[in-house]
Amino acid sequence: MKIILVTGGARSGKSRFAERYAERYQQVLYVATAQVLDNEMERRVTLHKERRPAHWGSVEAWENPAAVLLEEGGRQECILFDCLSLYVSNMMLSSQAPSDVEERVIYMKEQFARLLAAAKQVSGTLIFVANEVGLGIVPDNAMAREYRDWAGLLNQEVAAIADEVYFTVSGLAVEMKKLAEACFNAEV
Repeated sequence: MKIILVTGGARSGKSRFAERYAERYQQVLYVATAQVLDNEMERRVTLHKERRPAHWGSVEAWENPAAVLLEEGGRQECILFDCLSLYVSNMMLSSQAPSDVEERVIYMKEQFARLLAAAKQVSGTLIFVANEVGLGIVPDNAMAREYRDWAGLLNQEVAAIADEVYFTVSGLAVEMKKLAEACFNAEV
């Protein structure tokens, strides 16, 4: 079992890096969390599909990706989960998400716990892709701030259990977990 997190800003090259990482495996399942709700998103999804090797499996799991990880986690050599950021928005906008903020906190934490528990059951390599949405300005509305906070929290939780964490900028990836450990050890 190996968990990888690849994070970065929009168009930073995180998905391409994650795909290149996954290419070292013969058997790869791509778990897509995007919902195609308009033509622009359809074009984005098509570009992602065209980039992937034809022999990779693919499943659209915007509703319950934890169940997919539990079902496929013992059968796949590598699972590429793209992406956690869309997963967060899917959970927030789900018909099951409570409208009350305090109840939604409980709901979101439960969803994250289910996803992380399922991730720990994957026997092969699991690569999570996530946007680092907290690097910009503070959003001007409550829902956008809540989204930013949930996305950041989930990224932290995945990074904590990940064996490797990569941050991508301009198509380049830096292994952050090793770098952070080296910095911490140098201070001690």
